[in-house]
Amino acid sequence: MDSVRAKAERTGSEPADEVRADGVRVDGVRVDGVRVDGVRVEGEQADGGPARPRRAEGVRVRLMREDDLPSAERASGITFLEGDRSTRRVGEPEPEPRSPAASAQWIDRMRHFLTVDPAGCWVAVEGDEEEVVGFAISQNRDRLWYLATYGVLPGRQGSGIGKRMMDAVLAHADGRQGIFSSTVHPAATRRYRTAGFSLHPQMRMVGTVDRATLPATAAVAGLNEGHEGDLEWMDRLDQDLRGAGHGPDHLLLLGTLRLVVSRANGRRGYVYIDDRGRAVLLAAAQPETAQHLLWEALASAKGRTLVNCVTIANEWAVDVGLAARLDLGQEGYIAVRGMEPPAPYLASGHFL
Repeated sequence: MDSVRAKAERTGSEPADEVRADGVRVDGVRVDGVRVDGVRVEGEQADGGPARPRRAEGVRVRLMREDDLPSAERASGITFLEGDRSTRRVGEPEPEPRSPAASAQWIDRMRHFLTVDPAGCWVAVEGDEEEVVGFAISQNRDRLWYLATYGVLPGRQGSGIGKRMMDAVLAHADGRQGIFSSTVHPAATRRYRTAGFSLHPQMRMVGTVDRATLPATAAVAGLNEGHEGDLEWMDRLDQDLRGAGHGPDHLLLLGTLRLVVSRANGRRGYVYIDDRGRAVLLAAAQPETAQHLLWEALASAKGRTLVNCVTIANEWAVDVGLAARLDLGQEGYIAVRGMEPPAPYLASGHFL
């Protein structure tokens, strides 16, 4: 989990705040013992003692149903909040639970995945109420598979639940090339590598944009507000960069985010920008166009901003972020199989 992104999701903004594809637990780290809905966290002892992984007996891994969404969202919120707490850097604010708006947004996004490609959506449930204790949401788009989110409740990690769900979503991939954003959690990275994924380090840039560094309007001329009529060429650009178009994901993003495009032949590109001015997903035919699009997003930033999922192949983004006086750091991996990390490209944590 990217703690900065996770904080953004809990305030209701889009940029892949639950960026990482799997939940993180550091052995010996305790959580409050209470969910945001007042229910004791799975694995926490009634006397408040340290959480112990429980055996996975009675846990079933099955395809997700729409009525699982509220329970899955609660499990996701707990899992990623614990991960944020355990990986919080010195000087960063204490992570907070998701806001009601962010929880609703998560459910809407998962409902979209469940509608488009239900065979890629899996949950681990237990008890007569079939409470969700783990979730793995993947999608096939043409010849590309991606993992949108993946996690197991902190008290249930280490019991084999995650492996069972990962086996299910990888079977759904059916040999397609794949991509997702990964944590640095040792067990997770071992699992991904043994599944044939290459792990490419990611960078992120955070801070407040120095407005004096923004280029003159003429320097980024040729950008326009995007609309549904742009989606056909955007999908072709996606195919060139990542092997498949975003297809129905573009429609969802277009309905909730600002789209800025460059339509010039040979210089096409696009960026989705959220209501806080953060670049959510960016693709371009060449680095110069990508830089113009990123500058447009930074010019829209309100307060502290984030540029995430930056791989070594996308140093053009590092140049822009440093010029804007953002701070550069490392954060997890982009995991790919059968492909190279896309470039010029900044992935969305959920839509890759």
